[in-house]
Formats: sequence, C-alpha cells, structure tokens
Amino acid sequence: MSSFLLLRSRLLTTATPAKAIVPPLTRGFRHSAISMGLSSKLKPAARVSGQRQDVWSFINEAAAASPKQPIVNMGQGFFGYNPPAFLLDAAKEALDRVDCNQYCHTKGRPRLKKAIADAYSPFWGREINPETEVTVTTGANEGMLSAFMAFIEDGDEVIVFEPFFDQYISNIEMPGGKVVYVPMHPPATGATKTSSAADWTIDFDELEKAITPKTKMIVLNTPHNPVGKVYSREELQKIGDLCVKHEIIILSDEVYDRLFYVPFTRIGSLSPEIANLTLTVGSAGKNFYATGWRVGWLIGPEHLIKYVSAAHTRICFVTPSPLQEACAVGFEKAEAAGFWDETIKEMKGKIDRLNAVWDELGMPYSEPEGGYFVLVNMAKVKLPEDYPFPPHVINRPRDFKLAWFLIQEVGVAAIPPTEFYTAENAHLAENYIRFAVCKEDSVLEEAKNRLRGLKKYIQE
Repeated sequence: MSSFLLLRSRLLTTATPAKAIVPPLTRGFRHSAISMGLSSKLKPAARVSGQRQDVWSFINEAAAASPKQPIVNMGQGFFGYNPPAFLLDAAKEALDRVDCNQYCHTKGRPRLKKAIADAYSPFWGREINPETEVTVTTGANEGMLSAFMAFIEDGDEVIVFEPFFDQYISNIEMPGGKVVYVPMHPPATGATKTSSAADWTIDFDELEKAITPKTKMIVLNTPHNPVGKVYSREELQKIGDLCVKHEIIILSDEVYDRLFYVPFTRIGSLSPEIANLTLTVGSAGKNFYATGWRVGWLIGPEHLIKYVSAAHTRICFVTPSPLQEACAVGFEKAEAAGFWDETIKEMKGKIDRLNAVWDELGMPYSEPEGGYFVLVNMAKVKLPEDYPFPPHVINRPRDFKLAWFLIQEVGVAAIPPTEFYTAENAHLAENYIRFAVCKEDSVLEEAKNRLRGLKKYIQE
C-alpha cells in the first residue's frame, strides 16, 4: 500500500470523532510523474513537478507516524462547526429550485451580486454597482488566480509580502509572472514577550526598492494569515500612494474581513485614485464557516473587474448556483441576526481560550488583531539533541522540527510558517508555529491539555 493510502487508512479508521483528527490533507499534494518512469515526452510541466514535499503532506506524514492518536488538528484553517442555520436552510431550499441547479451567468447569480454590493457599499461610502463592479468566483483562491490570469503576462512582476499564503506563488507563476518578495519584520522581542501582531512591520524603503518598471501588481493580505496583523490606515495609505505613483494594481486579499478585533480599514476605500487600482477579494467560506462551499468574489472598478470575469469564465465558467443563492440569503440575514458581531465575539473568545495555555507556559505569542490564527514563538522549547528526526525533517528549518516534535510528543498538529517564506528570509519565522483556533471549544481544551506536556522541554 502506498504511503498516502496507508496514511488515509490510518486516519480514517481511528475510533475518535473526526473533528479532532487531522484528515487527509490532500491540498497541495504533489507526486512527480518522473518518479513513475514516464518518458521525457510525457514529463509534467515545471510548474507542478520537482518541488519539495509541501507542508500539508509533511503534516500528514507526521500524523501517521505519531503514537499520540488521534491527533488534535490545530493546523488547517477549516472550521470545526457548521455554518449558521439560516445559511444551511437557504442551501437546502435552493436545492429544490430548478433555476438554482442550472448554470447562472458567469459573473454570478444576480441575487448574490446585489447582496454583496449592498453589504459592502457602506464600507466604500458609495453605491457599488453589482453588475459592473462585482464578480463571483469559485472560492477566493480561484478569484485571485483569475485576477493574475487577467493581468499578468511573462515577465510581469508581482510583489508579495512574506509570510504569504502559499497559493499566491503558484497562481502568479502559472501565467508567467515573477514573484518579488518583501519581508514583514517580526518584533525584536518576539522570543521573550508577547506582543501585538501590529508589531510585524514593513520597511517601506525595502518596499519601494522592490518596485521596478516591470511591477504590475502587489498582493496585500489584511487581516493577515498567518500573522494576524490588521494593516493600519497609515500603512495602507503608504502602500496605496506607492501604487498610484507607479501605476500598480492592488490585489487586496480580505477574506478574514469580518474577523477583526481592532479598527479595520479597506484599502479600496481610502481614495478614488487608490480604488481605481484595487481589486478586493472576499470569501463566503471564511465569512460563513463554509470553506468547502467554494464561493468567493472580487469587488473593483469596472475596467479591472471585467477582465477578471473573463478569466474566471475560462477557468471554471460558473460557481455552484445553489450555494451562491444560500450565500445571498446569508448576507441578507446576517446583520439582522447579529451574526457579524457574534462571529467576532466568538472567535476572539477562542483566541483567548487557546492563548491562556501560552500564558500558563510562559511562551510568548503574537496577539492577533484579526483572523483566527495565532503565531506562538517556541524559542524556549529545547528539542532533545538526539531526537530521531527523519532525514527530510533534519534538513528543514527549526519550525518544521518543532511541528514534527509537537505531533509526535503531544499529539497536536500545527503549521510551520517558514513554508510561507523564501529560503533567504525563513530565519525570521523559524521559532514560530501557527495554530488555528476555529475549532469547537472541546477541541481547544483538549489541545491545551496536551500542550501542557511541553513544560518539561521549556528552558528560560
């Protein structure tokens, strides 16, 4: 049996509830066709071949090898609970309607486009036109791919801040783009004391030096995954001003835009000049606890959106109609139901619940300003010198060793963030580990109980 099938069998046959187990992490799973003995004529494209083992496969392998079963999954950012009842009811009702089970316009169902425009117009301070300034996509990730496919050609440069969502890179490279990396700098005291995620900063001199005549786009993520930073109005203004000065399209990934614990500014709302260059990305999956629904959208000026829509049409044509209809109902009912306020309160409570164990252990972390990830600095964790790490783990940065160790010794899966860095800047995050808190409270409590097992490895 292949290692992947063995892993799948092992994970699916454990007797404990699935919500506490690391499921098969097939996202990003790569298998080289060359290793199967294919001829050079049949070799895969460079964009998908010859890459090292990705973090999702790494975590799967560690989970399969761990004696601490089942593994408590604090790694992947999927929710451990269902969307609100009004959304589920809307989805069930939509399935009974003939029109909801057929193709819709490639730009999205009219009801959802209107619901998005109505929901976001107050943030922009003007009426968003649902027909010309909104396009619905099959998840936020496909929406971003559509944006890159719409505007990036061979040799065009796209600036990305490190750490980055890993899908950005492949999405930029597929149409021939070149990624230019600018690091966010962690707080100097990150290893010794807890600080705000706001203390991860951009050096704006570095940013401006990264801009060349070939710079076509810049990717912004706020609230940020994995840091939890919400860019301040002042930071966004500086970024926006640079983009206006150099005529650079802004792709603002705001999929966590309903989860903020400090004031949140949308860069597209700062000025007409900045708005003219900005594509704002949203996600029903993140907004409504439905990451498997794959419903996203982009908001922007007509002269940008129409080309994103054209690319989306070529990539997947349309997004599932019943789920679009359900998401429209979600937007129509969320405000009156108090859902957005409750979402913030609930997620902040989960963050505080998990962070209590780091306070107890004396381990510093970055206090999130938004989103549902917590970066914990584990510089104080002393890994045994003779620990039997597999060869492929020994050759990875320290955070990969920490992640492997956590799974093997305490049975908690979390993500090593150097996966979201270039090799040159990986040292900035090699002592951090990312934990996702969007789980049921019982899972968070079980994780805390297990994490207390780190006490014997902590050195001041």
